[in-house]
Amino acid sequence: MNKKRVIKWLLLAVAIGIVIWLSRSVFEVEAEDLRSWIVSFGLWAPVMYIIVYTIRPLLFFPASVLSIAGGLAFGAWMGTLYTIMGATLGAMLSFLVAKSVGKSIVTKEWTGNAAKFQAQMEHNGFLYVLLFRLIPVINFDLISYMAAIAKVRFTSFAFATLIGIIPGTFAYNFLGSSFLSKNPKIIAAAVVVFVILTVVPIVIRKRWNHKTATN
Repeated sequence: MNKKRVIKWLLLAVAIGIVIWLSRSVFEVEAEDLRSWIVSFGLWAPVMYIIVYTIRPLLFFPASVLSIAGGLAFGAWMGTLYTIMGATLGAMLSFLVAKSVGKSIVTKEWTGNAAKFQAQMEHNGFLYVLLFRLIPVINFDLISYMAAIAKVRFTSFAFATLIGIIPGTFAYNFLGSSFLSKNPKIIAAAVVVFVILTVVPIVIRKRWNHKTATN
């Protein structure tokens, strides 16, 4: 590995470290505080929320906190709509950034198992990204970066993300909006929906992994 490539990796690691530090210290806020800040923009609140959600991946800010804040600010249905818009745009931005950065870092051809995985991702990108979004196997933003480096088509990635994030997005926004009602029945229903839409995919993922391992 030559010096230029080492320097690129070091600079990238330092940049990521700084961003993570900022997200965990300077930008560490509660969902209720985010909700108050968002609604302070009045009619522009939805636009501001979508913009913040779009740039969120670049700040490594937790998507779950922002989604709950969206539910608190806009309710379950509108919060879900705005979150889907922002999350999809954010994923697309992450994809494009990773693709441009990856070209200068990943210069060698894929080999072995990595080559097989890259080929599968490239030719079945929509299905893989959709499964990763519906069944949370890895981190949301990492999926975007991985898909870009694996040369998944942008349109396939975007549509798979748009469809795949709907269940989880609704779960978080419904949970957030239920806190405002202060109705025990609504809160209980939101918790049940949240558990179903987050736990069931995990169970499916484990069975899928087990089936794959036995085949």
